[in-house]
Amino acid sequence: MPAPSDAILSVESLAKSFRDLTAVDGISFHVAPGEIVGLVGPNGAGKTSTINMILGVLAPTSGRIEIEGVDLARQRSRALARTNFAAVYAPLPGNLTVEQNLRVFGRLYSVPALAERIEELLASFDLAKYRRTKAGVLSSGEQTRLSLAKAMLNRPRLLLLDEPTASIDPSSARDIRAGIEDFVKAGHCGVLWTSHNMYEVEAVCDRVLFLSRGRILLQGDPKTLPEAHGAASLDDLFVAVAHEALRDERAEQERAS
Repeated sequence: MPAPSDAILSVESLAKSFRDLTAVDGISFHVAPGEIVGLVGPNGAGKTSTINMILGVLAPTSGRIEIEGVDLARQRSRALARTNFAAVYAPLPGNLTVEQNLRVFGRLYSVPALAERIEELLASFDLAKYRRTKAGVLSSGEQTRLSLAKAMLNRPRLLLLDEPTASIDPSSARDIRAGIEDFVKAGHCGVLWTSHNMYEVEAVCDRVLFLSRGRILLQGDPKTLPEAHGAASLDDLFVAVAHEALRDERAEQERAS
């Protein structure tokens, strides 16, 4: 399916190889304004490699990435100016306080009225009481909230979230999901969201892409996709896809030996 002309993110025939390993194998998809797209799959499926290529920190072997129609390979700074990112494996500098982290990243993104924007985010993510606390001594849940606040600083048009609510208690995770959904609806931002929590994916995502061994095997509405493939739930479908991929991998290894 070709990407619509107004797509926030357009990925075409994207591939990444590391010597004999193909991490991402020619995938194509898009994220439209106001859409949350889930990218799911077992460990090693290629999700993080895909996100790293979209962020411009990993060069594709082949393929094309456009953010709001701007070719990432040719105009990296312009393409990434309205993009932001949060992941549990990418904590912010621990020697800076919460407020200092937001101020530094706000300046990097040239956020207008930065002081006011920081106050908004401290309130939204319940971080005001930690403004002078160093990020390195925050709990894992508090660090996750800080990473999400940083990701919202520049009111991004493309938001990349890799396991965004990991390490957060269920009540806080629900509030944060609701806040992200409200942000998307209000500003027509597009989101690419990875998670192993299929309940979360079904709750927030408009579409889901099942990635396995670098390829998109299935895609569609997370609420109707399981029934269409004979699964009782999205979680059951995830397990079935992962097991099928593992069987295929073992069969290939046996043929090679």
